[in-house]
Amino acid sequence: MVKSYLRYEPALSFGVIASVEGNIAYDSSGKHLLTPALEKVGVWHVRQGICTKTLAPSTSSSRSGPSLAVTSIAPSPSSSSLVAVGYADGSIRIWDSEKGTCETTLNGHKGAVTVLRYNKPGALLASGSKDNDVILWDVVGETGLFRLRGHRDQVTDLVFLESTKKLVSSSKDKFLRVWDLETQHCMQIISGHHSEIWAVDADPEERYLVTGSADPEIRFYTIKHDSENTQAISNEKGAVIVNSGDMPTQNKWEVLKLFGEIKRQSKDRVATVRFDKSGSLLACQVAGKTVDIFHVLGDVVASRKAKRRLHRKKEKKSAKGALGTTESKEDTKHASEEDGNTPTVTVSDVFKHLQTVRAGKKICSISFSPITPKNSLATLALSLNNNLLEFYSIESSTTTKTLAIELQGHRSDVRSVTLSSDNTLLMSTSHNAVKIWNPSTGSCLRTIDSDYGLCGLIIPQNKYAFVGTKSGKIEVIDIGSGTCIDTLEAHGGPVRSIAALPNENGFVTGSADHDVKFWEYQIKQKPGQDSKNLVLSNARAMKMNDDVLVVVVSPDAKYIAVALLDCTVKVFFLDSFKFFLSLYGHKLPVLCMDVSSDGDLIVTGSADKNLKIWGLDFGDCHKSLFAHGDSVMAVQFVRNTHYMFSVGKDRLVKYWDADKFELLLTLEGHHADVWGLAISSRGDFLVTGSHDRSLRRWDRTEEPFFIEEEKEKRLEEMFEADIENAFENKHVPREELPEEGAVALAGKKTQETLSATDLILDALDVAEVELKRIAEHQEENTKGNVTEYQPNVIMRGLSPSNYVLHAFTNVHTNDLEQTLLALPFSDGLKLLSYFKDWTSNPDKVELVCRLATVLLQTHYNQLVTTPAARPVLTLLKDILYERVKECKDTLGFNLAAMDHLKQLMASRSDALFRDAKAKLLEIRSQQSKRLEAGTDTREEKRRKKKKKTSSDMHALTGF
Repeated sequence: MVKSYLRYEPALSFGVIASVEGNIAYDSSGKHLLTPALEKVGVWHVRQGICTKTLAPSTSSSRSGPSLAVTSIAPSPSSSSLVAVGYADGSIRIWDSEKGTCETTLNGHKGAVTVLRYNKPGALLASGSKDNDVILWDVVGETGLFRLRGHRDQVTDLVFLESTKKLVSSSKDKFLRVWDLETQHCMQIISGHHSEIWAVDADPEERYLVTGSADPEIRFYTIKHDSENTQAISNEKGAVIVNSGDMPTQNKWEVLKLFGEIKRQSKDRVATVRFDKSGSLLACQVAGKTVDIFHVLGDVVASRKAKRRLHRKKEKKSAKGALGTTESKEDTKHASEEDGNTPTVTVSDVFKHLQTVRAGKKICSISFSPITPKNSLATLALSLNNNLLEFYSIESSTTTKTLAIELQGHRSDVRSVTLSSDNTLLMSTSHNAVKIWNPSTGSCLRTIDSDYGLCGLIIPQNKYAFVGTKSGKIEVIDIGSGTCIDTLEAHGGPVRSIAALPNENGFVTGSADHDVKFWEYQIKQKPGQDSKNLVLSNARAMKMNDDVLVVVVSPDAKYIAVALLDCTVKVFFLDSFKFFLSLYGHKLPVLCMDVSSDGDLIVTGSADKNLKIWGLDFGDCHKSLFAHGDSVMAVQFVRNTHYMFSVGKDRLVKYWDADKFELLLTLEGHHADVWGLAISSRGDFLVTGSHDRSLRRWDRTEEPFFIEEEKEKRLEEMFEADIENAFENKHVPREELPEEGAVALAGKKTQETLSATDLILDALDVAEVELKRIAEHQEENTKGNVTEYQPNVIMRGLSPSNYVLHAFTNVHTNDLEQTLLALPFSDGLKLLSYFKDWTSNPDKVELVCRLATVLLQTHYNQLVTTPAARPVLTLLKDILYERVKECKDTLGFNLAAMDHLKQLMASRSDALFRDAKAKLLEIRSQQSKRLEAGTDTREEKRRKKKKKTSSDMHALTGF
């Protein structure tokens, strides 16, 4: 009989506040902050400081593992609940953050999504990727519109220019590209940067565009609108040279003109530049610990600053008039501008450095809150690379940190995990803290400041825990109070391993100082103390001849096994320390080991990537297994079985049968090296800790599986991966990307599109057979042989035309083009014959138009030269135009009716009928003007005071 096993599946992931791969973003309401948390998106309530919801792809709909890391987040401006999330595998998911459901999945990129941007109405979404492409998506229609190609390196940032219907993209190839979305071509290429461009943004009024790179300055451009004339704000140096200097300044293709540059204070590259929602502040985040905040002044204030600057230059010039009589060209220009009352507004007149926000660690991303607080200019959220969120209040003179979210996760990688004896508590250690968790819910119960903890142990009754540190100390943790009550200088080197002594109040520690020490603990009252505390004492010690890496005690307390740096494992009798066995065979040091519950087997995991299973009776090696693609970091038996789990630096968790020496399951999910492993006493779940700062729980289910089936699945996955690599990467010639940019289809071929193509082909075949049967039945009836027709049961009572249409309704909108591209020409011709019947349904006119357009574009040459296609095309030409015109008239009639209702409502009410969004923008512009007026008032006071002081000096001195 074939043996079956119970499957383990991922159940819970916790401990990650904000991962470093993606960006954070406020939703449009400003109440929640969206943060990347490996493959999930955390929705944090800003005021309460708690994670209210997580958006995680289901394991059934997509593969788990590092390929699903969140790399970009963009909330929809038109809805407070919709958010677009880009992943490392190139997919984009539109989530409803209130419901926690995935609304649609868009597949088009072959590399990780690096940036997502909505346009202001929220109907279009632009995405940039590491595959160097920009794709424009129709969010309402859930489909890709077109792909823009031209960049020679990954796209780093995007921004819509709504007034001109343009899209600006930046790339690591040092170029900015301006794309015309109506004609779908690149209309301007902007050079000038000497290094990779990492960020670009435009203010809400679309007056200025700013770019950031590794250059020592930030570049600013003015945006030319279609309604404007060709005159724009010129820079201090006269004519604006955008490309190589050959193009004239008055060019209808020039959307962006260089405005000026501002020197940066930091030497780190620019990571993000963002305007706030009102456009009055600009934040420049570098790939370090600082964010520079600039105040964006209005046109009136900027022109006044320019006038004052020229006035000061004139005063200095008149003071130095006796020293020289010649004027430079620049002075002549400024003088002529002053005489004509047209001062030149420079970038320093518009952008004024306000504050510098300094964080304790490197900043990963920033986000302005869309809600402006009453007592400050703005609220800025920062995500740091140590799994931390900070919120700052930006004021005119100071910057205040208002909130930090840090207790829900470790600041560095999780080095060890330990479960209590009753599986109700989980302890994890890192470089500066020990955390106690509830493994069933993933909530953090206690956070205790600690030294660098390498190993840990929770004693029974769950009152105390011990932590072995890198400095050689043993810390005694009181779990109830969440404090460290005692610290012992235990070893002269790092305490690398700690193991409990069965049925005793003691444990064993192994250290790099070559010592194995035995400790006893008891709860008693110390002299001078009111309460009883745990007292730890050293009972005995054993000296080894090399660094001790791992110590493990057999469950029957008969043997103690010690793994040394010399790649051997020494087994001693626990009571007498008499040498029993030496396990030799690993090529690199043993990093982990465990003894089975019955004491028959001992398994060792090494840095040589192998697991070795030994018999503890004679020390013979039963089997050596190539287990992981990197060092094996932890291995543990499931209690009362010979099943075991192992984890390694290859990010995988593996489930083994130590009797049959077979790999049972491979669990993927972690995004970095897995350091720790803990299995519950009943074996119903296990917890792993990783370098990605996450803790993951894997639960045993009631679903059985067989070894042979899992082997076949693994072979199929390897075969499919080889096919994809072979056909997509090796044999397909790479396309030459034109310098001016090009347009291509937005989607890409996936497993879903291939499955959809197979379903449509089956539907066409079934419908063709059914049509033949119907024709034969009608022919028999005409001959007088009247019989009852029996329809095909597979078609579920549908006509052949409706059956094929039903197959198309099951295809995702985004996969429609790639599905049709995989259809042969003969089946495409069959499909065209059904369009006449489908156009009779007004709801399907749009679908028919899309299908007809793709088929005509794909098979144009064959359709023109095929006589059988001409009647079908002629018929469709007459029908489609008529049906589309009917739909257009219906939409126009409905829009006119809505406009009429709006006018009726406005006439019946005394209140002015206006859009709430327009009212909000008007209020914000008034606030911005008041802020500028306040700045101008301070400047005027300072100037009047200075003028009064100079007049007083003149009265006293006579000069």
